[in-house]
Amino acid sequence: MKYIFLIFFSLLLYPVQAKVRGVVKDSAGEPLPGANVAWVNTKIFTVTAEDGSFSVDKPKDSETLVISYIGFENDTIHVDSENVKLEIVLREGLSLGEVNVVRRRFGTTKLRSSAMNVDIISSAELSRAACCNLGESFVTNPSVDVSYSDAATGAKQIKLLGLSGTYVQMMTENIPNYRGAAAPYGLGYVPGPWMQSIQVSKGSSSVKNGYESITGQINVEFKKPQLPEADWVSANLFASSTGRYEANADATLKLSKRWSTSLLAHYENETMAHDANHDGFADIPRVEQYNLWNRWAYMGDHYVFQAGIKALSEWRNSGQVNHGGNPGQELYKIGIDTRRYEAFTKNAYIFNKEKNTNLALILQGTFHNQDAVYGHKLYDVDQTNVYASLLFETEFSKRHSLSTGLSFNYDGYDQRYRLTNDVELPRLKSFEKESVPGAYVQYTYNLEDKLILMGGIRGDYSSMHGFFVTPRAHVKYNPNEFVNFRLSAGKGYRTNHVLAENNYLLASSRKVRIAGDLDQEEAWNYGASISSYIPLFGKTLNLNAEYYYTDFLKQVVVDMDTDPHEIAFYNLNGRSYSHVFQVEANYPLFKGFTLTAAYRFTDAKTTYNGELKERPLTSRYKGLVTASYKTPLEIWQFDATLQLNGGGRMPSRYILEDGTPSWSARYGSFEQLSVQITRYFRRWSIYVGGENLTNFKQKNPIIDAANPWGENFDSTMIWGSVHGAKAYIGIRFNWARN
Repeated sequence: MKYIFLIFFSLLLYPVQAKVRGVVKDSAGEPLPGANVAWVNTKIFTVTAEDGSFSVDKPKDSETLVISYIGFENDTIHVDSENVKLEIVLREGLSLGEVNVVRRRFGTTKLRSSAMNVDIISSAELSRAACCNLGESFVTNPSVDVSYSDAATGAKQIKLLGLSGTYVQMMTENIPNYRGAAAPYGLGYVPGPWMQSIQVSKGSSSVKNGYESITGQINVEFKKPQLPEADWVSANLFASSTGRYEANADATLKLSKRWSTSLLAHYENETMAHDANHDGFADIPRVEQYNLWNRWAYMGDHYVFQAGIKALSEWRNSGQVNHGGNPGQELYKIGIDTRRYEAFTKNAYIFNKEKNTNLALILQGTFHNQDAVYGHKLYDVDQTNVYASLLFETEFSKRHSLSTGLSFNYDGYDQRYRLTNDVELPRLKSFEKESVPGAYVQYTYNLEDKLILMGGIRGDYSSMHGFFVTPRAHVKYNPNEFVNFRLSAGKGYRTNHVLAENNYLLASSRKVRIAGDLDQEEAWNYGASISSYIPLFGKTLNLNAEYYYTDFLKQVVVDMDTDPHEIAFYNLNGRSYSHVFQVEANYPLFKGFTLTAAYRFTDAKTTYNGELKERPLTSRYKGLVTASYKTPLEIWQFDATLQLNGGGRMPSRYILEDGTPSWSARYGSFEQLSVQITRYFRRWSIYVGGENLTNFKQKNPIIDAANPWGENFDSTMIWGSVHGAKAYIGIRFNWARN
C-alpha cells in the first residue's frame, strides 16, 4: 500500500510545465470537439473538449503544433512562447483550383476528452432525418430507442440501457427539464429545428446536475443568440403524407457587441385522423401545437448573462373515429390539453479565464397544466417546479480541477382524477410536494490527457424521503491516440410520481392499483467502454464497445403481469436489473460516404409478484445500419437507415371465452427503413424522404378495439409501429445578415 501512496504523491508533486491553451473552431465559428492537437516530433498531444478548448504542455524541443480533425484541413502553427492562448479555425476539405474535394466528419461523435461516455449528435446529424421534434431525433442513433408508449395517445418514450425514459435525466442546456407530468409527451415539446446538438451520456453521469440520472443523461443544446454563427434568420417548412404540417422560424438580432436576442417559433398540426388498420381507432392522434421562445444574452469580459421565457400550447385528440360496428355505442375519445410556461436565467462571473475560475447561478421556474380525458377517466394536473443551482469551478493547475455547488429543487403536483369509467364517482384530489436542497463536490485529476480520474459526491435532503448520498466515479485512460478506456460507477435516485408520469396508461380498461408509501427509487450503475481510432487505408475506422449494468436496490414496479386486467404500482420485492452490451463501427468508405453499423443486446429483468421475469415490451436486441453520401460539390446528400428490432416478451395473458389466449406470449423481430434525399442551394435546401418504408405495422395493436367500454379493452400492448409507410417533404431556409 505504501508504494501506491508514493506513486500518488509523486504524481501530485510532478513539476508544472508551461502550457499552451486555445480553442479550435470551424469556419462558421462552431466549436470542434475531439480535434487532435499534437507537437511535431513528440508524443505530447491532446484532444479538444466539448466547447473546442484545449490545454497542452509546451515541450522544450518542439515549437510546431499540428491541429487535425476528420473532414478538415490540418493546420500547423509555430509557437515560440509559453503560456499563450490560441484561436484556431480549421477549413473544411481540400481546395484544388475551382474544384472542392471534401471529406465529411461524422454527425455523431464520441467526446474523446471526456471522462464520461458521451456521444454528441450534431445539427448535421439531426438534419439526416425528418427530425420534427426530440422524439424523432434518434432515428440514426443505436444507443437510444424511441417507441410509442401506447397505441391511442401517441405518447412516446425513450429507452436507454434497456430501461424506460424515466430513468434518463432529461436536460436542456444542463438544466433538468421535462420531468413529472411532462414526461409522457415531453419529447414532442422540443422542435427539431431549434436544436444545435444533443449530448447522450450513458451510465453514471456527473453529480453537478443532480441525483436523478440512473441510466444516463440526455442534454439538448439550443441555438444561442451569442454565438458568432447566430447572426441570421432561418425557417423550416414540413409536410407529410399523413396530413402533418409544420412551420419553424427563428431570428437573431445582435443589439451590440455584448447584447443579443433571438426569437424562436414553432407551429404544427396533424390535421387528419387515420385508421389504416380499420380497428375504429386513430393510428395517429390529431395534434396542434404552438411553441414560442424568446431568449437574451449578455457576454461581458467577466460577467455573462442569459435569460429566456417560453410558452407552449398543445391540443392532442385521439380515440375512436367510427363506431366499429356498434352504432349505438358512445365513441371512446381521448383529449389532452396542455399549457406549459418556462423561464430561466444563467449568471456567471469569471474570475480567472486562464484557470477557468468562475461562479455561476442558474434559476428556472416551470408551470405545467394538463387536462386529460381517457374515455370517462380523468386526470388533471398542475405541476410547479422551481430549480436553483449555485456552482463554483476552478483549475488549481493543469492536473487538478474542482467543481462544487449548492442546489434546490421543488416540485408541486395539484392533481384531480377519476381512474374508472364510472361517471357517477366523484373526482379524487391530491397534492404532492417535494423540496430537495443539496450540495455536491467533484474533483478531476488529469495527467496529460492520458489518465483522467473524476470523482464526485453529493448529499441531498428530500422532504418526502429524508437524507441520501449520491457517489459517482469515472476513469478514462488512453495509452496512445488510437484507443480510450473508460470505467464508471455511481448511484442514482428518483421520486416516482405515478399518475403524472404514467397517465397515458389510463387508455385501457385495466384497474389502477397504487400501493401506499412508495419508496424513493435507488439504483447502482456500472459501465465499461473501449473506443478505438484505427488508421485504415488513409482513413480512420472508429470502433466502440461498451457494457453497462444497472442494479436496482429500490424500485417502483409497474406490474402488468400479476393481473392482466390491472396495472399495479408497488415497491420492488426481489431483484431488478439490466445488462446491456453494444458494439458500433463507423468508417468513411470513400470520399463523401460514411457508414455506421451497430448491434446491441439487452437482458432486463424485474421481479413481479415474487417471480423474476424478463421485462415486458422490451426488445432483446437491436441492429442498425446507416449510410450517408454527399456529392463532391455538396449539392446532393443521400441518407438511409435500416433498423432491426428484436423480439421480446408480452405481459401475461388471459384466456378468452373461446379458449384462445388474449395475445401472443412473445412478439417477433421487425425491420424499418428510412430514406432521405436533400438538394442544397446557396441559402436553402429541399429534402424529401420516407419513414418505415418496409411498411411494418403491428397487428391488432389495441386489444378488443371494438368494445372500448368493456373489461378487455387495452391500448398499452404496444411494441411496434402503429402506422405504415410515411412520406414527407420539407424546405429549409437560411439567410445570413452579412
